[in-house]
Amino acid sequence: DIDIITYTLANIVDSEKGWGFQDETFNCLSILKKYYGFEWFNAGDKDLATHIYRTDLFKKGFNKAEITSIICEKFGIKSQLIPMCNEDVQTFITTDSKKMHFEEYFIKYHCEPKVIDVQFQGIKKAMPVNNILNYIKKAKKVLICPSNPIVSIGTILGIEGIRESLKNVKQKVIAISPIIEGATVQGPADKLMKCFGIEVSCVGVAKYYREIIGHFIIDKKDCKLKSEIEKLDIHTYCFDTMMVTLEKKKELAQFVIDIKT
Repeated sequence: DIDIITYTLANIVDSEKGWGFQDETFNCLSILKKYYGFEWFNAGDKDLATHIYRTDLFKKGFNKAEITSIICEKFGIKSQLIPMCNEDVQTFITTDSKKMHFEEYFIKYHCEPKVIDVQFQGIKKAMPVNNILNYIKKAKKVLICPSNPIVSIGTILGIEGIRESLKNVKQKVIAISPIIEGATVQGPADKLMKCFGIEVSCVGVAKYYREIIGHFIIDKKDCKLKSEIEKLDIHTYCFDTMMVTLEKKKELAQFVIDIKT
């Protein structure tokens, strides 16, 4: 989520929830609930301000990449954040009861319904932003974070040219497993992986990424599976990937930096 990354880099993210602003209030939402009658949507006043500002910029003709750059500048962020694409792509989940937007599945239904299928609406028209393919080609390393392989990373891989670009430089692509001891740290990655017939383990993730990665970091609790992944011709490393504190995050980041590609 580009807003979470933005708020994190600006040092204003709610670290306990992992999203939204620190010291958030929900006055606007309380009135919206009266108007619309919904109970599950949950965005704070400051977060809604970002959405209002973004919508205003969209109406003025700016695209996603331009808007992301403007918002980063407003928060004093020096890093360059690039959205997945400028086109509209939305994720829909087909469950055993109905088809719904991913936000509804995730927030309203707490990922409880059985997943039958996942659709990325608009993905066929989506194109890489700016010089991202050139950035991949020239980068010293490319890191795939321990995000959901299906609806987070998988969507990006669905953009025209992204997967092929990573395949061409796979020996400098490093991925971190989001699965530890056969379970997700948080979120529905396990349910979505099962839907696609992917084994819910770090081995399953490695097989899913096999064509595009040359290096794979698994949690030290899964080190017994290291040799199995290495049979896939992937350099595999064991490390503490549970980023429960800022220090743990820094240690993992430094470990990634130190990997020779």
